[in-house]
Amino acid sequence: MPSKKALVRRPSPRLAEGLVTHIEREKVDVGLAVEQWEAYVEALRTHGWETVEVEPEDDCPDSVFVEDTVVMYRNVALITRPGAESRRAETAGVEEAVARLGCSVNWIWEPGTLDGGDVLKVGDTVYVGRGGRTNAAGVQQLRAAFEPLGARVVAVPVSRVLHLKSAVTALPDGTVIGQIPKIDRPSLFPGFLSVPEESGAHVVLLGGSKLLMAASAPKTAELLTDLGHEVVTVDISEFEKLEGCVTCLSVRMRELYT
Repeated sequence: MPSKKALVRRPSPRLAEGLVTHIEREKVDVGLAVEQWEAYVEALRTHGWETVEVEPEDDCPDSVFVEDTVVMYRNVALITRPGAESRRAETAGVEEAVARLGCSVNWIWEPGTLDGGDVLKVGDTVYVGRGGRTNAAGVQQLRAAFEPLGARVVAVPVSRVLHLKSAVTALPDGTVIGQIPKIDRPSLFPGFLSVPEESGAHVVLLGGSKLLMAASAPKTAELLTDLGHEVVTVDISEFEKLEGCVTCLSVRMRELYT
């Protein structure tokens, strides 16, 4: 049976020093962030996900954003080479974790850079954002890793937000959701739904019609509920101050067999 596992990583005590690129820096309450992280992890568990905690990386302020360090496709874990040099020490612990889970491991090599937050999978289509953190060589290496496995890789320009998944994610039926002003080329997505809030662009698929969303997007939650989805909300305000969203805080692994 496939086992639904999610990689997570406890916030660093230095979280407040995390990088910000497209927003003004705000004071982060690290104690509150830890409480919010624990509630996020509990929400995953409550909805059928086994959480696998990667060894903490206390000297890396952004390490809680574990999604950026690895991209999963089928049983292959592609270890990234983050675009921000200060984040590259984050990948070693993640590599150990996915290897223990029995994944086949591949890597992005210099001069390539790739952040996992720039990768959106919709079925066998893999959209990859080409922007501030992911370069052309990174896109090319991701293509080389995943196309032989059956993926169709589509490069998408990203200039208005930190990562592709800062602008868009996808619903269970493959409809891509986002806010038009944050997206360079909405026409690249065959099915697109505009949502009323920036943080409403981010959903984690929990299974079936269930979606995990940030509490900061109540209008979008109402819209998606009206469309027949069951919305689960979590408060991640402290991570939003660092351009984080619900997708950044875990790596969902749906195709591992145990």
